Amino acid sequence: MAGSTFGTVFKVTTWGESHGKGVGVVVDGCPAGLALSEELIQPFLDRRKPGQSRFTTKRSESDSVQILSGVFDGKTTGTPISMIVYNQDQHSKDYSNIAELYRPGHADYGFDIKYGFRDYRGGGRSSGRETIARVAAGAVASLLLRELGVTVTAYTRSIGPVETETFDEAEIQNNKLYMPDAQAAEKAAAYLEQCMSEKDSSGGVVECIVSGMPAGVGEPVFDKLDARLGQAIFSIGAVKGVEIGDGFAAAAARGSENNDAFALAENGTVTKQTNHAGGILGGISDGSAIVIRTAFKPTPSIASLQKTVNRQGEEVDLEIHGRHDPVIVPRAVVVVEAMTAIVLADALLTGMSSRLENVKKIWGN
Repeated sequence: MAGSTFGTVFKVTTWGESHGKGVGVVVDGCPAGLALSEELIQPFLDRRKPGQSRFTTKRSESDSVQILSGVFDGKTTGTPISMIVYNQDQHSKDYSNIAELYRPGHADYGFDIKYGFRDYRGGGRSSGRETIARVAAGAVASLLLRELGVTVTAYTRSIGPVETETFDEAEIQNNKLYMPDAQAAEKAAAYLEQCMSEKDSSGGVVECIVSGMPAGVGEPVFDKLDARLGQAIFSIGAVKGVEIGDGFAAAAARGSENNDAFALAENGTVTKQTNHAGGILGGISDGSAIVIRTAFKPTPSIASLQKTVNRQGEEVDLEIHGRHDPVIVPRAVVVVEAMTAIVLADALLTGMSSRLENVKKIWGN
């Protein structure tokens, strides 16, 4: 299977299946000397793990990470960092009734056509549990970015028809839906209760804001910073749309409205008076906050009766059993954050060679 590795210098390779022994990741290209431990990584994974609230799967997993290599005396050594999270609560029998069926909204049919085989126990590599590896790698990237003064903050912007109307960063960690608006979180919870009572699910939008990103990061052609962010975030399961800055709203604007006027800050540096571009122009960061919005589809595993087809070519009815999230968005917040951090860490390290003067700072006599 191709496509399990992402990155140029800061390179991430994930492995493992939802109902295998565990899932893990190898991070190569992280500079030596970064403070790193399981205790520093675990808080990121705790934000993703199941069982946080009524609106997440009841699968009971500690999602405890173990670092197998690449760290000595609490700091990275510059060699590959290998991490694993063991699966502890697989209920493979919950999936026995779908072994020969293609679940609507899932990757079952595509996997079967491509490989002639599929792991029906939770989806195998296409399971949301694969994102554990991304979050562990994203934790390393986030810690690296913090050393450079860059912070990545993601949160739930909307669930179904309920959108946040105010922004209180402290509130994000105060409710299990990770919304920065307490009243919106209450309304969203009521909406999810309705979905659950009707054996249905909901989609939503995650917004991510990057602060402190210096100007001049990203490549101007195929590896544009926004293109790499789009690829990374689109690679998360259930993502159906990604916007940078005003996104699709820019298509309805005039140039005079959409252009961000440049100005000089008090310290003489170039700044922008607005940020419709979302912090990226021509594929290169412009020093403003990078703003990304990600649309997630409703959880496809729903308990209501659905129409499908089996491997024998027969049309059948399907009722999905097992433990499933009625909404993916809250647990996906940290995954969006992780993939964003991975892209930015890789872009910063790659960009170090863009000027001769930078190379001379390290290697010049």
